[in-house]
Parts: sequence; structure tokens; C-alpha cells
Amino acid sequence: MTRSDTGQASSREASPTLRVLLADDQALLRGAFRTLLDSTHDITVVDEAGDGAQAVALTRQWRPDVVLMDIQMPGMDGLAATAQICADPDLIATRVLILTTYETDEHVAQALRAGASGFISKGIDTNDLIDAIRSIAAGDTLLSPAATRSLVTRFLATPAIGEDHDHEQLAALTPREREMVALVATGLSNLEIADRMYLSPFTVRAHVQRAMTKLHARDRAQLVVIAYQTGLAHSVRTQHEPPRVQ
Repeated sequence: MTRSDTGQASSREASPTLRVLLADDQALLRGAFRTLLDSTHDITVVDEAGDGAQAVALTRQWRPDVVLMDIQMPGMDGLAATAQICADPDLIATRVLILTTYETDEHVAQALRAGASGFISKGIDTNDLIDAIRSIAAGDTLLSPAATRSLVTRFLATPAIGEDHDHEQLAALTPREREMVALVATGLSNLEIADRMYLSPFTVRAHVQRAMTKLHARDRAQLVVIAYQTGLAHSVRTQHEPPRVQ
């Protein structure tokens, strides 16, 4: 193997391919997404599902990095499938990205409760779709500050009927970690939190990661849910100026 070949091999090893499962009842749309994603150097489509039940079964079979999940599907819909996937401890590394035609507040809130890491519209730009999949796979959340405030305040701040919220789960957090979680709930990025708190982005990331571990949160989206459902976001937000609207 030449030095050039070695360098190319090292580059491929440093950039592992993201494995994506497509779940949508429209075969034509699945085909379009597959063609697009398979043409991307770091993404491959492992399989396709036409309904929620098939999406759950194929996710358990393939354990992809990301499931691109439509909401409206026959039989088991995308929200129910998302809930099953996110509740399965064997699929802890799989992220669900909700794909929807109508990006309503209620659907987004239900998707977050189910454990989804983000949501996008079917009318999304090609490059934005690819960036969204990469971001979700990296553990980020597709929630803008404005969307976080409007959606979570309206739906997640009011517990669902019969939903049990264990406030004792926050006892494991340090005061600084509690503050970080509350700021994450406003939709701020690590860099924005660092600027506001006069900390380094590395320090903020460390606090957030420790909080996620202690709260058994899959990603930042679940931190948002926990912060609002336990009242942490409300109790701490008043100590800071409102986040800027984007």
C-alpha cells in the first residue's frame, strides 16, 4: 500500500459512515431520500420501512445511527414507533429524527415526549437534511431557541395526564449542573451558554454531559423535557435575562 493509499484509508477510518433507516409510507419519497443520502460520502441507508411496526423491527435488526421517521403512517404511526425505539435499552445509541409534512406544535411536543432528538419538514433543503442527520447522529438536537420556548412552554411544562415526574432525579445534580440543564432548556447552544456564564465551551460541555449521564438522558432534547417537567427551567430562568429570539 502506498503512502497515499494509507492516508486515504486513515481518512475513511476517521470518518465512519452514518447508518440511516428510512421510515415513510410513501415509497417514492423513500426512494428519493435513499438516492440522496447514498450519494453522500459519510451516510448510507441500511433499509426502508413502510409503517411504524416495520420501522421498530428493522431498527432492532440493523441498529442504525439515525432513523428518519415519518409521523403519519398506517397502523402504528411514527410517534408510537419512536416511543418503542427510544424505550428499548438495546437501541440507546439510535437517534430518531422526525420527518413531517405539517410541523405543528402538538406533533413536535409529542415527538419529544416519545424520545425523538429533533424534527424536520419534508420540504427541507437537501443540504439541511444531510446536516440534520449528521447533527442528530452527533448527539445534538434540532430545536431552535424560539421553537424550544413556544413548544415546551405550551406542552411539556404541563405534565401529561397520568405522567409520573420523579423530582428526586434532580438531586444527583450539582448546583452548576442544574443551572446548565436549565439554560439548555432555553435552547441555547454550549457556546452561547459559555458566553453568558463566562465559562469555556469545554467546561459547559462537560457539565452538560455529566448531567445527561446522571439523568439518563439520551440527548439534549431529553434534557429539555426533564428541565420543564420537573420545573427546573422555570425556577432558574428568572435568574437570567431571556434568551435572544432568532
